[in-house]
Amino acid sequence: MADTAGRTVIHTRRRRSIRAAADAFGGPQTGTRHPLVAAAMVLPMAILLTITFGGWDAVVTQASSVAGMLGR
Repeated sequence: MADTAGRTVIHTRRRRSIRAAADAFGGPQTGTRHPLVAAAMVLPMAILLTITFGGWDAVVTQASSVAGMLGR
């Protein structure tokens, strides 16, 4: 007869350790976040990356291209 009880214990421990690791690192949260809170979280890093890698020129170029297509 197969030893399924031993495997079940191993799988249960593995699931518990994965769940504990997810909880320790801020695992999946339920509910929704207000859009302004999300923007406040993202904007500082976006600004830093834009300044660091010179992405501002690309943003201006894309904006002027869109404005040209819109006829402004």
